[in-house]
Formats: sequence, C-alpha cells, structure tokens
Amino acid sequence: MAVQVLTLPGWLSSGPQHWQTRWEQRYGFVRVEQHDWLTPRRGDWMARLEDVVGDAAGPVVLVAHSLGCILTAAWAVHSRHAGRVRGALLVAPGDVEQPDLAAHLPGWAPIVRRALPFSSVLVASRDDPYCRFARAQALAADWGSRFIDAGARGHLNAESGLGDWPEALDWIAPWRDAAPGV
Repeated sequence: MAVQVLTLPGWLSSGPQHWQTRWEQRYGFVRVEQHDWLTPRRGDWMARLEDVVGDAAGPVVLVAHSLGCILTAAWAVHSRHAGRVRGALLVAPGDVEQPDLAAHLPGWAPIVRRALPFSSVLVASRDDPYCRFARAQALAADWGSRFIDAGARGHLNAESGLGDWPEALDWIAPWRDAAPGV
C-alpha cells in the first residue's frame, strides 16, 4: 500500500512559496487543512489530524513545520492511529512556551515532552526567531528525534529561500520507500 505524505503547516498555514506548499504541488503530498489557521486551538487541530490519519488508506509520513511540530507531539500522545505513522519530519518547531508566542497561541503550552512512538527527525536553524537552537535540541532529545542542524536559515520557511528543499526530501525518503510493516 502506498505511503501518504501529510503536511502539517504551522500557525497561519504555509503560503505559496513555502517548501511545504511546493512539495504538495510537485509531489502530490496532502495538506492537513485546519478549520482555523488564525486562532488555532490545540484540541481542534489534534482532532482534525486524528481524522485525517484515521481516514488514510495506508501508512503515513508526517511533515510538520513550526506549530505543526507541537501539534505532532501533542497528537501522538493521545492518538489511536499513531501506529500508522512511519515517520515524522519536524521542521523549526515553534516554542509556544516563550512569551511572544504564548500570547498569540493560548492553550498550546505546555509542550508535550515525551518520546514519539514513531521515528522522527527534527531540523532546526541556529537563528530561528521562534525557537532558540538549544531549545530545539532539547525538544529533539525529549521526542527521541534525530537532530539536524540547518545552519543559520531563519524559520526554515519561504523567507529562508529553500525553494523545493530537496535535501529535506532525502530525510523522509526511507519512510516513503520502506516495505510494509517496516
């Protein structure tokens, strides 16, 4: 059965030049559309992700950015469908516990700090304004994620000039190509 790649954008979604959007257009990956991108509620976003993963025809790979990473960690703890996830690429997690973000995203803190029940890679930038580098390293350790240092590239979004970001596609390739049950 084919593996479906689901993209999980962060707060305000991902615009047309964001690498997630480009991947959706180029490779047919599917965005998990949330009902409210402007004032996201953690419970609502978790329920939507649970529905989408539960409705998938087979295994899935999650590709999360910013608040999507925080969503992935919160969802995985409660999900009945986490076993369907082959792996997760977690890019530039937004630190919803820092005051600037917490004020805009009430209800998202505290961040779930438990090991994910599936393989994961966390990619962080050294100059991300929404998450200090050391904090991203700590989240990777808590979640049991392999950590990748992306250098100084901001929030790893459209403004970072990543284009189609082929390097990141390589990080999810093992999960997309793995034999069933692997």
